[in-house]
Amino acid sequence: MKTLNITSKEVKETKYYYKEYIGEDVSDFEGNIEIEENLGCVRFSSIKANGYIWAKEGSEIEAGRGIEAGLGIKAGRGIKAGWGIEAGRGIEAGRGIEAGLGIKAGSEIEAGEGIKAGEGIEAGWRIKAGSEIKAGSEIKAGEGIEAGWGIEAGRGIEAGRGIEAGEGIEAGWRIKAGSEIEAGSEIKAGRGIEAGEGIEAGWGIEAGEGIEAGEGIEAGWRIKAGSEIKAGEGIKAGEGITCKKELTFRYKLFAGTCLWKTLTDAEKTITCGKLNPIDGAKVEYGIVKEIGIED
Repeated sequence: MKTLNITSKEVKETKYYYKEYIGEDVSDFEGNIEIEENLGCVRFSSIKANGYIWAKEGSEIEAGRGIEAGLGIKAGRGIKAGWGIEAGRGIEAGRGIEAGLGIKAGSEIEAGEGIKAGEGIEAGWRIKAGSEIKAGSEIKAGEGIEAGWGIEAGRGIEAGRGIEAGEGIEAGWRIKAGSEIEAGSEIKAGRGIEAGEGIEAGWGIEAGEGIEAGEGIEAGWRIKAGSEIKAGEGIKAGEGITCKKELTFRYKLFAGTCLWKTLTDAEKTITCGKLNPIDGAKVEYGIVKEIGIED
């Protein structure tokens, strides 16, 4: 497979932040494309290769339309497209990755900074960003999803393994992980939240529908669900717990354990349709209020 080497001879300066590519047509290139080091931002109308696309250290890729590679896409700096970005293998950038439409990779998507898409973000393996991950529709990974800052999706967030964010996790639809879900601040879903292992949030956990964890559920603030809450182990909330249907747990449940303020009785109340402790589980702290389950 041949390789096209783009050097300073194939680009020209502009009055903008980028250099314009002026070489041979790369809208459907048969082979690999390499961009030499320290060219800065090189802008294409569109770029597509059936091999790999590699912008070396100090160079980045920008396209007014799409960026597509049969193999991987890698840049020492950023990757940005007005339309979509797609690779048969991985997509990797030293800085951010951004697309006006979707981002899709056969294996991993990794950025030193943020990953942002106007539509969905999908990876066969993991998705990892040094800062935020944000998508206009869904975020989906065959393995884990990890962000140094927050994770936000207009629709659902789904991972075959864990979902972890230094700040909040928010989805317009559901959040689902094969193992744990962990956020430094809030976890919020318009529909349900489901984890094969535990769910932990530095702040609150809120779902429009149910919350379910294979292990424990823990929140620094309150836990609230539109339907049921189900934990394979214990539940601990800094403030109150609210759900309209059954509240199922094992071992122990604590509500109102917050240490940084004085709580009212309302802020340490466990309000549920029905309390369902399993195998002798107990409410160790909190005020239980069962309101019944509507038909």
